[in-house]
Amino acid sequence: QVQLVEFGGGSVQAGDSLRLSCAASGRTSTTSKMGWFRRAPGKEREFVAAIARSGEDSYYSNSVKGRFTISRDNAKNTMYLQMNNLKPEDTAVYYCAAGRGPVVLTSLYDYWGQGTQVTVSS
Repeated sequence: QVQLVEFGGGSVQAGDSLRLSCAASGRTSTTSKMGWFRRAPGKEREFVAAIARSGEDSYYSNSVKGRFTISRDNAKNTMYLQMNNLKPEDTAVYYCAAGRGPVVLTSLYDYWGQGTQVTVSS
C-alpha cells in the first residue's frame, strides 16, 4: 500500500502562484509514476500532470501546459506542483495519485490522496 497526503492548497487571486506538495509513504517502490488530478464543482475528475519515478519524464494536460510544473524529490518521497498564473477556471480540489505505466497514460493510478482545495478568484 501507498499513502498519499497533499499540502498547500488555499485561496489566491488570478495571476498568483501556489505550490502543492504530495508526501508519499509505504511501498512507493511499487509505483512507476505520480500524478496530479483535479475535480472542479459539477465536473468530472480531470488529469493535470504526471511525472515518472525517475523524474526525467513528465506529461501535462493542455489546459495547464506552460503554467504548471510538476517535479519530485525522491529522497523526500515528495511530489510538487508549481502553479503559476492561476486562473479562476483552475479552481478545484486537487488530488495526487501514484500508479503504473507511462506518464502519457492518464489511467492506471492505484493510490489517491484525500485532496486539497485550490480556489482562484478573479
